[in-house]
Amino acid sequence: MQFILIVLPVFLIFGTGFIGQKLLKLNVKSISTMALYLMMPFLTFNTFYTNKINKDYVYMFLFNILLIIVLVVITFILAKLLKADRTSLSAMLLGTAFPNMGNYGAPVALFAFGTKAFDYAVVTMVMQTLLINTIGIFIASYGSEKSTTVKNALLNVVKMPVLYGVIIGVLFQMLNITLPSTIINGIRLIGSASIPTVTLLLGMQLAEIKSQKFEMKYVNSITLIRMVISPIVIALLVSFMPVSHLVKNVFILLAAMPIAANTTLLAVQFNTKPNLVSYITLVTTLISLVSIPITLYFLG
Repeated sequence: MQFILIVLPVFLIFGTGFIGQKLLKLNVKSISTMALYLMMPFLTFNTFYTNKINKDYVYMFLFNILLIIVLVVITFILAKLLKADRTSLSAMLLGTAFPNMGNYGAPVALFAFGTKAFDYAVVTMVMQTLLINTIGIFIASYGSEKSTTVKNALLNVVKMPVLYGVIIGVLFQMLNITLPSTIINGIRLIGSASIPTVTLLLGMQLAEIKSQKFEMKYVNSITLIRMVISPIVIALLVSFMPVSHLVKNVFILLAAMPIAANTTLLAVQFNTKPNLVSYITLVTTLISLVSIPITLYFLG
């Protein structure tokens, strides 16, 4: 029952976005642009400005990088076997490489392992946000259904203000630049609004899905990698890391999460099979109601 109460808010926001879009017929692309360009930079700046950087960051960053590299390689191999085109490959990568560590993974870590685990989850989530907004943007942009070159995809990454939010936040922390509390409160207010907005966007995109048949080879492949292979891979990787048992458990739990809601935002923004990405995000989120308790059971 307690676990249901933890995940219920996520589904409440999904549902609100879904019903709202059915009734109001809002412009999903405009909302995704607002979240990506106007709100997310404040979230990343605030996070990197307020969280002190220490050596644990090295292992957490290494965790994210290793996980993405291994999952990308596995996805490339599988996409080759499935004879996927460039857009389908990008959609697969968006679905497999980035778990929902933030508005899903962090609360579950808190419920399962306590406040210390929650702190680890938040720091890991922030680093993953940086990777989504660099590597993820490149993947989504390069795989756009519009013709896009590697150069244009890289330019799209450079143009993203989210990246500069991270850079400025780190610089302000390292240079010990103190901002007035009123300014920080304003930044925090805008940044905090980005998380429910992105989750609402997923529900809205689900409401926009037209009646169509998705290729089950992609649905099954992405679901298998995200929900089964990902936690197994990271369980093997963290066994070699000189970190505490708690950190290892948090890493494995986060790797077992469904597809990150931010990937839907990118799929919408760059027109990279947004319906397919949104649909599989819903599928993996529903599956997680069963798979996450199983993961927690094996973690003890």
